[in-house]
Amino acid sequence: MCKKNWTTEKLFARLLNNKSKKSYWEHISILRSRPDEDVFRQCVTLTTSDIPKNRMIGIDVLAQLGVHPRPFYNETIDRYFELLENEKEPIVIMSILYGIGHNNENLNKIQIKKLCAYADTKSSLIKEGLVFSLLGKNDDDAITTLISLSMDKLSHIRDWATFGIGSQIEDDTIEIRNALWKRIDDKHQETKLEAIAGLAKRKDSRIKEIIKRELLDGEYGTLLFEAILDVNDKDFLPLLCQNLKSAEDSTDINPEWIKELKLCITKLEEAMPRGVALPNFC
Repeated sequence: MCKKNWTTEKLFARLLNNKSKKSYWEHISILRSRPDEDVFRQCVTLTTSDIPKNRMIGIDVLAQLGVHPRPFYNETIDRYFELLENEKEPIVIMSILYGIGHNNENLNKIQIKKLCAYADTKSSLIKEGLVFSLLGKNDDDAITTLISLSMDKLSHIRDWATFGIGSQIEDDTIEIRNALWKRIDDKHQETKLEAIAGLAKRKDSRIKEIIKRELLDGEYGTLLFEAILDVNDKDFLPLLCQNLKSAEDSTDINPEWIKELKLCITKLEEAMPRGVALPNFC
């Protein structure tokens, strides 16, 4: 029988009794598609368990129970913050923070302050969840916390926090720009590209030369194309076309990357004002 046809009781039983996490998210996903009172109540009951695994099951289902507007949104958020008052297990706290992140559109300043209180944690799990919980929040405390986490020693924390202040909010302050510039030479490529994208989005005039540097280097991901289109400068065209020629002459370049490069060139050409001469670079 297809798992989607299993009873709610059977799905919860499998989650509670399975020794591995092989099918964990598949079972969670099916339960999330059943946003009824019974599933909600069973999840809330699980969050009161003395067993961390059981609490996480309830938390993870509630995180995306139903589609927006979620039928138990307010009750879920209230329960998450109640749990944070006493929860000590880092992995469970991470699940709660991820759950909040999936539902953070209506958080108030008091709730955001409670989240930001985790900023000094030593736990990489909690920091990961914290970044996710604050994504998209145009709030001073949230932004300050993300700026701090953008300097974390762990690359995946820096990456997500830089993404948070660079691309997920519209705020444009000296503090945000300075934080992004600090990541402009980050050894982790995705973090570096997130910083470039964030500065390009804010039309920082200094970013043009950094983008040229990346194009000359030739080792960059598709995120750089977004930055190029935000800056919208025809001076990038010769380098883009040079990169395209090199890529097409190579046998080990991802075809999807080449496709995105061509699309970037086309969009940049189309965005140029009428009357601007465009030499046939490519």
